[in-house]
Amino acid sequence: MAKSSPEMPKSPQDVIKMAKDQNLKVLDLKFIDFPGLWQHFSVPISALDEDAFKDGFGFDGSSIRGWQAINESDMLIIPDPETAIVDPFMETPTLSMVCNIQDPLTRSPYSRDPRSVARKAENYLKSTGLADIAYFGPEAEFFIFDDIRFDQDARSGYYYVDSVEGRWNTGRDEKPNLGYKLRHKEGYFPVPPSDALHDIRSEMMLTMIECGMNIEAHHHEVATGGQCEIDFRFSPLVSSADQLILYKYIVKNVAKKHGRTATFMPKPLFGDNGTGMHTHQSLWKGDKPLFAGAGYAGLSEMALHYIGGLLKHAPALLAITSPTTNSYKRLVPGFEAPVNLAYSQRNRSAAVRIPMYSNSPKAKRVEFRCPDPTCNPYLAFAAMMMAGLDGIQNKIDPGEPLDKNIYDLEPEELAKVPSTPGSLEEALNALKKDHAFLLKGDVFTEDVIETWISYKMNNEVKQVQLRPHPYEFALYYDA
Repeated sequence: MAKSSPEMPKSPQDVIKMAKDQNLKVLDLKFIDFPGLWQHFSVPISALDEDAFKDGFGFDGSSIRGWQAINESDMLIIPDPETAIVDPFMETPTLSMVCNIQDPLTRSPYSRDPRSVARKAENYLKSTGLADIAYFGPEAEFFIFDDIRFDQDARSGYYYVDSVEGRWNTGRDEKPNLGYKLRHKEGYFPVPPSDALHDIRSEMMLTMIECGMNIEAHHHEVATGGQCEIDFRFSPLVSSADQLILYKYIVKNVAKKHGRTATFMPKPLFGDNGTGMHTHQSLWKGDKPLFAGAGYAGLSEMALHYIGGLLKHAPALLAITSPTTNSYKRLVPGFEAPVNLAYSQRNRSAAVRIPMYSNSPKAKRVEFRCPDPTCNPYLAFAAMMMAGLDGIQNKIDPGEPLDKNIYDLEPEELAKVPSTPGSLEEALNALKKDHAFLLKGDVFTEDVIETWISYKMNNEVKQVQLRPHPYEFALYYDA
């Protein structure tokens, strides 16, 4: 397999030289659809020249989820040379690049291209004069399963997942069963043989490094049955979203290589921890970190106002950052997920946490804990930043921190702490009412918001509402 260079290409000339030096045969053009999955098509490497980075390649966008109507389907895809890597999974040596989408007539960025939204968000930040860079560091968890089966038709519906680590397999005849099965909620940091996925995660990590990602650590997560996390270093908004999509691609493909399957669903198991994506974020101007100060938890006034914006707009934000019906199986009051719309330097049940691992001003950041990795990161990171900027611009007070143990609060005290929406439908309705902050600088448009709400309501919310749930038979069959 051809190897990516440790120094990733930066210019079209660098990319063309890389393709020639490594004798690459195929150019793979990747882009993100509206809900947030990578799509691609490939052309011969002979099609790659400097003009390709300006003129792009034509394609039909009518079948991409949430995109153009059939009568206006012609689009241009423009490769970004800064994202060039050698695809680590293709047998034929393949150059891969993330692309932007343009209208072929106006040559303007396509407004429903999520990467375009994220790029506009970065430009808007600079235009405000408040900061130059928004850094994002997502912590995306996932499950690795040995088997997954699911189906739904007019008369039946089920899902079945399995893992050699799963506590439910202590009695299975495995010829022999060695008994190293993780107890529910005790999967955090055990060594092998209980952690049966160490080598697979290491291969994932090394593949990410080969593709130019800066990896900090990998470990088993809390849940039984294969919950994992690999942490990569924060980077500017668009770059971080690019890396998260590459991260998911590598996780899924390495798992498949080993005959396993990986999922980023927020709640694939009942009775154990769900999968979140705690998202660290900070603003900088030049070389100066702007979130460090003399306020609560070492925060600046700007950082506290940023938190105020996140908390004020959280119900609407969650329609984008926690965008599936399954997301709200994780975000349930009284369990492990961060559903309390408050902030704290220690309390992990708060929606916003201020990490206290370091006193360095450069490490000062806020962590929004509600998102999960089913989100489209380009839209999610842009939306979070826009909410934070709205907090700064309007000096939104985040209120008092929630440093008490939420489970020790008296009912009347707990009632004063607002919670996240209870369903995707509730979050979408909140977004419908509260999205003016996203329209600033034309970062999001009314069309993007309306299309997002319509797509999610018609293709996800209503489809789940229409179908009987298996547990309803246990509850009501004998009624």
